[in-house]
Amino acid sequence: MTINCNGRLIDLNEPKIMGILNTTPNSFYDGGRHQSVDLILEKIARYLTDGADIIDIGGYSTKPGAEIVSEQEEIDRTAPIIEKITKEYPEIIISIDTFRGNVAREAVNAGASIINDVSGWELDNEMFNAIVDLNVPYILMHMQGTPQTMQDNPIYKDVTLEVNEYFSTKIAQLKAAKVNDIILDPGFGFAKTLEQNYELFNKMESLGFGKFPLLVGISRKSMIYNLLSSTPENALNGTSVLNMIALQKGAKILRAHDVQEAKDTLKIYNALKGKY
Repeated sequence: MTINCNGRLIDLNEPKIMGILNTTPNSFYDGGRHQSVDLILEKIARYLTDGADIIDIGGYSTKPGAEIVSEQEEIDRTAPIIEKITKEYPEIIISIDTFRGNVAREAVNAGASIINDVSGWELDNEMFNAIVDLNVPYILMHMQGTPQTMQDNPIYKDVTLEVNEYFSTKIAQLKAAKVNDIILDPGFGFAKTLEQNYELFNKMESLGFGKFPLLVGISRKSMIYNLLSSTPENALNGTSVLNMIALQKGAKILRAHDVQEAKDTLKIYNALKGKY
């Protein structure tokens, strides 16, 4: 449960909080809010004060039906920002949220130390080569199709079994290529109906075969606000509830828009386990 981020060992036996920073104008929740460098640095400072352990930076919205962004535009939205952030905060740990290998390369060269890929390298053949060459921790997420098509009637006979089979196949390929620092993301909200999301969440402790850390990203997602007939803006309470359950089911990283609230949830979880 320890990962090596460019020489820094991160112990995931103690769960970590990953703060989301979208540099896109069309993210489902915070699109367009962090477009200037000053606003981004202000957000980073607040995340770090609130207790973020990792900052996840993405320049391509993966919400259902998201528009296609060119590779160069995605690089332009992320790599310069990562370089600026790492100069301001040299000790920061940044993950690059991308499914493109060249974007991952540029981001890691700029200072990122984790690759967060929603596609399991299915959308860009160059991604697998980048994972192997860059030798940084890799977050492997489950998704069917593309961000544009993933919610077009996703079908599973047994969603938990099929996600685990997907992980098993991908892990074998990574291990054969000597990639060892692997984190698994079940992909809540990606190619899954509301019912499938909750079935998978309920059986989450069976994912990863007990050998790989799990990342859970359910922050303000439709599986919360659609269930509650609400909106992303009013989904914080439901997010905190599911984050607590995720921790109880073994999650090692919580990916969150609301870092302070996620950190509070983690503190309460630790207190329940006698850790203060």
